[in-house]
Amino acid sequence: MKSLVLAEKPSVARDLARVLGCKQMHKSHIEGPRYVVTWALGHLVELKMPEDYDRRYKDWRMEDLPIIPNQMGLKIIRETSRQFRAIDELAKRRDLKELIIATDAGREGELVARWIIEKIRWRKPVKRLWISSQTDRAIREGFQKLAPAEKYDRLYQSAVCRAQADWLIGLNVTRALTTKYNDPLSAGRVQTPTLAMIIEREKEIQAFKPKAYWTITADVGPFSAVWERRGEKRLFDKEEAEAIMAKAAGQTAVVRTAERKEKTESQPLPYDLTELQRDANRRFGFSAKKTLSTLQRLYEHYKLVTYPRTDSRYLTKDMAATMSERLKAVAAAYPDEVRPALKRKGKVLAGKVFNDAKVTDHHAIIPTDEPVFIEDLSADERKLYDLIVRRFLALFYPPCRYEHVQTVFEISGETFVVRETVCTDPGFRLVTGKEEGDARSLETLEPGRTFRVKDLRIEQHWTEPPERFSEADLLQRMEKYGLGTPATRADIIEKLLQSQAIDRQNGRLYPTPKGKQLIELVNDQLKSPEMTARWEQELENIARGKGNPGAFMKDIRKLTERLVAEIKESDQTYRAHNITGSKCPECGEFLREIKTKDGRMLVCPDRSCGYRRRKDPKLSNRRCPQCHKRMEIHEGKAGLYFKCRMCNIVEKAEEIKKTVSKREERELLKKYSKKDEAFGNPLAEALKAALKDQS
Repeated sequence: MKSLVLAEKPSVARDLARVLGCKQMHKSHIEGPRYVVTWALGHLVELKMPEDYDRRYKDWRMEDLPIIPNQMGLKIIRETSRQFRAIDELAKRRDLKELIIATDAGREGELVARWIIEKIRWRKPVKRLWISSQTDRAIREGFQKLAPAEKYDRLYQSAVCRAQADWLIGLNVTRALTTKYNDPLSAGRVQTPTLAMIIEREKEIQAFKPKAYWTITADVGPFSAVWERRGEKRLFDKEEAEAIMAKAAGQTAVVRTAERKEKTESQPLPYDLTELQRDANRRFGFSAKKTLSTLQRLYEHYKLVTYPRTDSRYLTKDMAATMSERLKAVAAAYPDEVRPALKRKGKVLAGKVFNDAKVTDHHAIIPTDEPVFIEDLSADERKLYDLIVRRFLALFYPPCRYEHVQTVFEISGETFVVRETVCTDPGFRLVTGKEEGDARSLETLEPGRTFRVKDLRIEQHWTEPPERFSEADLLQRMEKYGLGTPATRADIIEKLLQSQAIDRQNGRLYPTPKGKQLIELVNDQLKSPEMTARWEQELENIARGKGNPGAFMKDIRKLTERLVAEIKESDQTYRAHNITGSKCPECGEFLREIKTKDGRMLVCPDRSCGYRRRKDPKLSNRRCPQCHKRMEIHEGKAGLYFKCRMCNIVEKAEEIKKTVSKREERELLKKYSKKDEAFGNPLAEALKAALKDQS
């Protein structure tokens, strides 16, 4: 009898199969003497859509809302149904004794597997592989200590509650807003409070009024001392500042106090996903999405780092024995940094990092014991790997030690202060690459010593408004309020960008006119970070066995009804910010301009019409028969056509399809078959039809 192993992706399945000795390659699985390894393609099963319950829901109508099924059902995703059917057929084999879940070890990975298991009606035993890295050793050890799937039932319940809550609130509120105001308006349990935080910051910036203030600096002997009063260095009264200047000019400075304190900075803990995304954004300008996808390659393809989607910065105590092997794995790329740690036999000097109580589903992100070949990594992969390794190596170095020196002078009754920080032992900063303080040390002065005031300077400044959020700032705020999880925060930010509720400019996030109006239309409860944080905590409690899934979903259903009712009864107005002067040739509505991955599009707001065209038509590989320049590709009432802007020559796709080369056909289909989430892609469908072989 064999075990059926279900991985989340084909690449992971191939690694599992290799370690498990499976060599018989099939289209949808890999088989060996003891195991049959198959794979999902991410989610193969999803929650049913409204039209799956009733065909009338295919059209968006306010009178049908809210849509709250008594029992939420599952359906097979059409695009990946072939792989689902393959798994379904495998599950019927009589030589299979059990199923082993080997999807990602987290909430979403659990959902991927459990929904597939439910749809194939698997009734035999189920076990769970739970590993934090994809190295051969981790896989072998993981299969030696498989756990019963029941151990993760609560995690699955939490995942189901999250999925159903997002469906009920997101779908109903989005449909209600879009239908009422005739514009694609997206709202959700996590994305709406995230948008609210961005807009709240924008309001602070717009309401801000600059205020002048002055600072005073005195050259006292060899030092530059700054005026200070009760910790405040700014003077908001120019006359007072000038009076202090006049009083102190030409006077004697007397040392009142001189303190020298030794301080210690502890080694930083390894990264969790959110902090790594923040650091990568600050240092390299990476978006949260880019950091996650790059990190996933380091984990899955190269097997150089441990599980990415973690919210812990600690390690378990039993991992102390693996430190030497991890050091040796990175030694080729970091010989100088690793050498001192290996001399101490891999002893971790930051013992606080080992704390079982602070490790949840996964420990912090650290290097694996897989040897690194740094030249194999892309520039972005190398940057991210370097952050992880240096933060890991810091654990093997002593704390950073420095001296803080402060001297307080009195000049005519006013206080002037000199401060300096001097690094005495860099410790872990030798590997993190950060320097602290000046190289020289400020001498310790005896109280009562006097100096002549050589010069006084007064400078005017202006208070500045708070900065707009960078992704690093926003991730920090989302983490503070518990909005989303480390695994979902990047997608939330991307969703806000794609829906054009926010825009990214020079690394900062700006609300758009659409986003500003949207937040005014949404219920205060839905846009409250505190409320959403409580929901997220409830989901976490359910995963830990401390929450009630039934009670949580009952509250979500009630909230959905109330949110939709408020939208229906609202007398607020909305004006689409992207209306153009061009009319739809099909129905006469004014077209709206939207941004897509393929450029700007003009679309009809009437969903039943669906007309759309590119504002700046893309060039095809079809050459004009007269000037031989590339022709634009368009779609009109008569179907797909090519047009030369220079010669004004027009050719219908149907008339030229016999002359289009196979290579050009492939390139055209590839170029225009990307789907737009909000509107579909009729241009691609028309192109496929035009180029279809009639034989």
